[in-house]
Amino acid sequence: MKILVSDSLSKQGVELLEKAGFQVVVKTKLPKDELLKEIRDCDGLIVRSGTKVTAEVIAAGERLKVVGRAGSGLDNVDSQAATRRGIVVMNTPGGNTVTTAEHTMAMIFAMTRRIPQATASMRAGKWEKEKFMGMELYNKTLGIVGVGQIGGYLAKLAQGIAMTVIAYDPYLAEERAKKMGIEIVDLDELYGRADIISVHTPLTAETKSLINAQAIAKMKPGVMIVNCARGGIVNEADLYEALKTKRVSAAAFDVFEEEPAKPDHPLLMLDNFISTPHIGASTTEAQENVAVGIAEQIVDYFSKGIARGAVNIPSVPPELLPRLQPYLSLAEKVGLTQAQLYEGGLERVTVEYNGEVAGLSVAPLTIAVLRGLLTPILGNDVNYVNAPVLAKDRGIEVKEVKSSDAGDFTSVIRVRVESGKKVHHVAGTLFHKKDPRIIEIDRFQVEIFPEGHMLLIQNVDRPGVIGAVSSALGDHQINIARMQCSREERGGNALLIIGLDAPIAPAIVERIRTSPNILSVKVVDLSPGL
Repeated sequence: MKILVSDSLSKQGVELLEKAGFQVVVKTKLPKDELLKEIRDCDGLIVRSGTKVTAEVIAAGERLKVVGRAGSGLDNVDSQAATRRGIVVMNTPGGNTVTTAEHTMAMIFAMTRRIPQATASMRAGKWEKEKFMGMELYNKTLGIVGVGQIGGYLAKLAQGIAMTVIAYDPYLAEERAKKMGIEIVDLDELYGRADIISVHTPLTAETKSLINAQAIAKMKPGVMIVNCARGGIVNEADLYEALKTKRVSAAAFDVFEEEPAKPDHPLLMLDNFISTPHIGASTTEAQENVAVGIAEQIVDYFSKGIARGAVNIPSVPPELLPRLQPYLSLAEKVGLTQAQLYEGGLERVTVEYNGEVAGLSVAPLTIAVLRGLLTPILGNDVNYVNAPVLAKDRGIEVKEVKSSDAGDFTSVIRVRVESGKKVHHVAGTLFHKKDPRIIEIDRFQVEIFPEGHMLLIQNVDRPGVIGAVSSALGDHQINIARMQCSREERGGNALLIIGLDAPIAPAIVERIRTSPNILSVKVVDLSPGL
């Protein structure tokens, strides 16, 4: 077996692969044409963030069976193209949690005490003691947006120096937050109370430009902002204007919308902005962790057929996969749909298996449900290995129930989520034993193709609703691919499901939401690669 390592990898990982009998070729910073040649006879590819594993690269890998990312992010890997080719994509989420949280804390210290600026001043031969007045962190309020693994560890660090920690995370149960010593607040309250705001969410359509001019206007005058997560979560142009006027007193970035950031980037011209070149995970310990982790996963895959850390297939024996695969797809789609409909912190998840599916090994299916539930919250770091751990870390109780009775269907998978007294469920089945469908949403019977962009609109069953919605979409050139209605009773509440050919802008959603007889509007994205 030949493994190509195309980005720098700690020697411990390379040595582990060689001891297992693999031929390891280390060639970093390859031009595209050379990479396409080198990959042809390779069975495995290990990358970090530098190599772009495009569909073209995957197609060139005639013997390629696995792509391993030594790290958590997969922005540089076309996982969909790999899946279509039957190539396993795996990563090592969690290997750099401590390192990235520590870097964030270091940025906070450096920003509040103006350490980079003071160093530059001294190197210029100056002694400007009065110029570099800092801010004490003791008893200050840190607002964390997104309490995943990194955000949660940052909270511990901040609490260790007696900071008050508040957080916005709509998917974190309040009971779990209390155990962590974190006060959960809504986003506007966080903006209004925090002295320092640090973002720790994946970059999604919902989080892109999450912190913009409108958000900054709600913040404390003199607030400080840190982004060591993903470039684009903070609108760089809006931040630049706020830093110039000192509405935001300081900011610290490890990530940018475009990397590497250009030397003439406007933010780099400001004295109250500090930055690092995406080195949040760059410590010896973290790089050893992810190098050894990905090497061990690849050894296990080739020697035992176990795909630990896989993001596109579950860790199940290969001989069982063909029978489970349609149900795995269904389970993940049901979880993904539920995640985008449900509001509030998850406390309990019950997965019910009814009919023939109850006779299968359902453990991987439950993991698929959890992956679907957690992906919109945590992004693509969620995989078939870490989904149960992440659910446990967030204090989510998971239960499985089996029954031989599937009613009118051969098999049904039903996912019920609870928080306090709120309970919601989504159910799905397979048509023709292979095509997933959503058949229940709470009290509504439906038949939904779980794919693409959708609007789910609860409304009062009155004339004119469909016309108003269609007009709103038509006025913005958004084509309706599918439409169906379900209702409790004539004149009661109804559910309108619309499949769209394109994403929908927030302004259009708001127009529909404020139309007569509309009770709620949910946008659901089931596009590949979410």
